[in-house]
Amino acid sequence: MTDKPVEVGDLFVFYGLLKQGAAGQPAELPLDRAGTFGTPCRFRARMVDLGGFPGVVTGNHLCHGIRWKLSDISIMPAMDAFEDVTDDPATSLYLRKQIPLMDDTGGESGETAWIYWYNRATDGFPLVAEGNWPLEAGKTRK
Repeated sequence: MTDKPVEVGDLFVFYGLLKQGAAGQPAELPLDRAGTFGTPCRFRARMVDLGGFPGVVTGNHLCHGIRWKLSDISIMPAMDAFEDVTDDPATSLYLRKQIPLMDDTGGESGETAWIYWYNRATDGFPLVAEGNWPLEAGKTRK
């Protein structure tokens, strides 16, 4: 987790199960009511296939995501719970942090967005082709 609070109007970048239209998207998260899906974006990381859902970790690959602008802060506890973000970074499956967004050429766009960053070792997990998680690839995560 981060010390900076999330605020209405903040951008998020979704790259996996939270992307609009993704298989495995959690039905209990009213993303369309709590925010607005925007345009595609890019960010620097290394995206891995964790077996039905992706994770991003430190890396220099140009990965694909979609912008989402938060309008209802009350969704945050449910989003963090879905991503298994806890108050203790040592036990969180993901961490919520802010990163710079990139344009298609890899230059910084000037925007910053929250992202759910995978918080475990990724040894043995394959890279996601072109850093772009396919919408149809997701499975409901329990």
